[in-house]
Amino acid sequence: MLRKYERFLSWETLLLVLLIVIVAVNAGQTTFYLQPENQINLFQLSIEKIIVALVMTFIIINAEIDLSVASIMGLAACTAAFLWTNKLPMELCILGGLLSGVAAGFFNGFMVSKVGLPSLVVTLAGMIGFRGLARVLLEDRSVTGFPEWFNNMGQQPILGPFPLALIVFFILLVIAIVILQYSGFGRLVYVIGNNKDVARFSGVNVRRVKMVLYIASGFVAALAGLLYMARLGAVRGDTGLGFELDVITMVLLGGVSIFGGSGSIWGVLLSILIILNLRNGMGLANISGNTQTGVIGVLLILSVLVPNFARGMRAAWNRRTYVRRAPEEIKGG
Repeated sequence: MLRKYERFLSWETLLLVLLIVIVAVNAGQTTFYLQPENQINLFQLSIEKIIVALVMTFIIINAEIDLSVASIMGLAACTAAFLWTNKLPMELCILGGLLSGVAAGFFNGFMVSKVGLPSLVVTLAGMIGFRGLARVLLEDRSVTGFPEWFNNMGQQPILGPFPLALIVFFILLVIAIVILQYSGFGRLVYVIGNNKDVARFSGVNVRRVKMVLYIASGFVAALAGLLYMARLGAVRGDTGLGFELDVITMVLLGGVSIFGGSGSIWGVLLSILIILNLRNGMGLANISGNTQTGVIGVLLILSVLVPNFARGMRAAWNRRTYVRRAPEEIKGG
């Protein structure tokens, strides 16, 4: 009987119900909430985080973690700003920022896949080290005065009412769905996440897959950092500080197992919508930023506890069903 309704009891279904409730409550607070301007602004205020959440989904499904993504965002932005202060063309500054992200991702991937260190330790060190390097580049300065065309990329609509960052998000979303759900590489990500030793004995190049994922993580985080730089029109050494909390929460709340091997982009997309609408609703209700951060922290805890509890309940139900049916099957045999 449980299997009959399993599709309706899925984590994605629960997230969809929760999203509908949040939207209904927010819409009841003010008619402005459902206006297109507010919906675009809802994405725009957290667009860099949700871009990074897409690649973080791959990392966690692969049974790894990347705590350094926010620091890589800051490093890329500070690298570009540092080059700008040294009179380089903005195009070369953008390229330098992206290359710094790729280099940071390569470092993480090399230490995890080649050296064999735990990703938690490596990326925690990266979170501190990359942030330190960003602060060294700019010290206590706040760099502004970027070209108008660069600031417009982050502050003005590019296609209809949509800013560049939102367009980039939708492009990356389509790419992530195709790769993770419908490609051979995506299947390898799941297989390694379930059991990397079995994958290795089956002939899968585990090291290469992990290296690709971390380089992609560094590149996407750097891209998000540059988009954040364009949106603000200013860069400091603490750019993107603390963003990793929201990013990881979006992924785990979306049903991606912290132990790897399960989850989907669709669940993460629903989770993103929940967090964005929740923050927007709390903002409309004049709830302070510190309280909003506390709510996100609670969601992070629940996103780990609730799926584990649900799996435990399902396993107990299956054992109970097996014990009840076993005597009948033996008797019938």
